[in-house]
Amino acid sequence: MKAVVLSSGGLDSTTCLAIAIEKFGPANVSAVSIFYGQRHARELSCAKEIAKYYGVAHYEFDAAEIMKRSDSALLNSSNKNLAHSTYAEQIEKNSRVETYVPFRNGLMLSMAASFADTLYDEQIEIFIGVHQDDAAVNAYPDCRADFIKAIGEAINIGTYGKIKLVAPFLGKTKADVVKIGIDLNVPYELTWSCYERSDKPCGLCATCLDRAKAFALNGIKDPAVN
Repeated sequence: MKAVVLSSGGLDSTTCLAIAIEKFGPANVSAVSIFYGQRHARELSCAKEIAKYYGVAHYEFDAAEIMKRSDSALLNSSNKNLAHSTYAEQIEKNSRVETYVPFRNGLMLSMAASFADTLYDEQIEIFIGVHQDDAAVNAYPDCRADFIKAIGEAINIGTYGKIKLVAPFLGKTKADVVKIGIDLNVPYELTWSCYERSDKPCGLCATCLDRAKAFALNGIKDPAVN
C-alpha cells in the first residue's frame, strides 16, 4: 500500500502528511503540490521544505493555465484586493468567499489520482486535508463531506478500485487538526497559511484568522509566528 498526499505547505495538509507517514512510513508516501496561479506561492516552497524534513518524495505540477480566467482574489490573475475578514463575514456580504477558486479540490484530486495511478502499481490512498471549518457556511463547497464522498467514489471507480480517497479531518475543526498535529510533532514552524504576498503572515486574512484561533483553542502559540 502506498500513499499520495496533496500538500499545500499549509497546516492541514502537513498534518495529513504526518498521518500518512505514521501509517505507511516515509518510503511509501509521496507529496504532491500544485501551482494554480495562487498569489501566496510561498506555500509551495514550504511544501518542498516539509517534504525534505520528512524525507518523502515531492512532486509539483502546474495548473495555472486552467485558472487564469478566474477572478478569484486568491490568484495572480485577479485585480481584487484580498479581504481582511472571516469567511462568515465575506459570505454575509457577498454570498460567497472571494478566495473561492473554481473546482480547485476537484482539479487537484483528479490530477493527483491520475499521477498516483502511474506512479505506483500497488493500492493507493490519496490524502486531502479538508475539514469542517472550510466547509462551514458553504465557504468552500469542494470541501464539503458530500463533495469529498462523491469525488472519492468517482476516483475509485475510474481507477479500477485501485485508489481510495482519505479525508481524515472531515467533521473536525481546524483546532482539532492542530491537536492531532501536536501529538504527531508536526513541524508547524515550517508551514505557511497566509494568503498575502509577504515574508510574514499578515494575521488579518481569513486563513490567518482561522489558524490563530486554532492554536489559541489549543492553548499554544503558533510556532510560525514570531
